[in-house]
Amino acid sequence: MALSTELTELLGVRHPIVLAPMGGSAGGALAAAVSRAGGLGMVGGGHGERPWLERELAIVAEGTAEPWGVGFLTWGTELDAVERALEFHPAAVMLSFGDPGPFVDRIRRSDAALMVQVTDLDEARRAVEVGADVIVAQGTESGGHGARHGRSTLPFVPLVVDLAAPVPVLAAGGIADGRGVAAALALGAAGALIGTRFQATIEALVAPSIRTAIIEGRGQDTERSAVLDIARGAGWSTDRYTARALSHPYLDRWRDQEAELADDAQARQEYQDDVARGAIPPLPVWAGEAVDLVTDVPSAADLVTDLAAQAEGALTRAGRHRPNDRPRG
Repeated sequence: MALSTELTELLGVRHPIVLAPMGGSAGGALAAAVSRAGGLGMVGGGHGERPWLERELAIVAEGTAEPWGVGFLTWGTELDAVERALEFHPAAVMLSFGDPGPFVDRIRRSDAALMVQVTDLDEARRAVEVGADVIVAQGTESGGHGARHGRSTLPFVPLVVDLAAPVPVLAAGGIADGRGVAAALALGAAGALIGTRFQATIEALVAPSIRTAIIEGRGQDTERSAVLDIARGAGWSTDRYTARALSHPYLDRWRDQEAELADDAQARQEYQDDVARGAIPPLPVWAGEAVDLVTDVPSAADLVTDLAAQAEGALTRAGRHRPNDRPRG
């Protein structure tokens, strides 16, 4: 069985389940596994660092004949990185966190679908304006980066669905099992983009300690803040975007003192020193509010299959028709 939606029809995938293009952890092996299982695997192109990007894109291109995609941080990526990615013939390119405009023409000249992630209604209007083929509506429950002044997934997704129609919309943020996928469909979305859950899979490019932290983590222990980006000197627009992570010593130390941290060069150097001597992890553990639902480390293929089956079961229990079902006269 498969849930047919505008997304599955547009991209030729079996399930309306999309791997979030998480920078550093969504590599070629993970993306290929998701795509082989019938979802849409996405490589996390991040800033477009060329050696990493070319290695991982080669892995996914060789690892599956099914559709796959690649995502970039729009504010930190150069056009040549997107052009290089397109040479590997992805089915979709996703742009997040910034104006997609400078990249649209080049993507349009390819066979790739243009996906644009949005965190508020102004960004959604811009995505429609530039002609996005798919819009990803990200709620504030999501792990990693998102809007400082955004909205929760439940109220945000229907607003974007109505604004963007007939452009298909994916729901993102706080989705970690098939019930969440079913809920996304009930909100009018054409599928779900899932991040945190896929970090705890065999193929994810994460350290064992991160998998353990996610499995043991609780949603109440996640916090959205700019502190860790400021301490790391990560270059994000912290007035606009913050990031949700599990508990961290620097969050406790600098909570509600972002401006003071930004002005304290010694404190930022101490962060780097603490990383160097192993006092704190090299990277924060980005995790969404649904992290409690992550309790094991399956293969990505098994996870996609389970998510799809759980979503169908949830819709059946709710007494709803699958999107491709029609009442018989």
